[in-house]
Amino acid sequence: MAETYEGYCVKCKDKRHYQGEVRVSESGRRMARGTCPVCGTTINRILGKAPAS
Repeated sequence: MAETYEGYCVKCKDKRHYQGEVRVSESGRRMARGTCPVCGTTINRILGKAPAS
């Protein structure tokens, strides 16, 4: 389920709105991962700790 997030694109050096998907990293952090609509680089935004299950 893709949602819209705002993240910093390192290649463009600007904040971009992108369609992302929430994933949980190995360290237990939730991350919104998507692609920059301008240059196509992967953008990650850390959302916070995932709830304990």
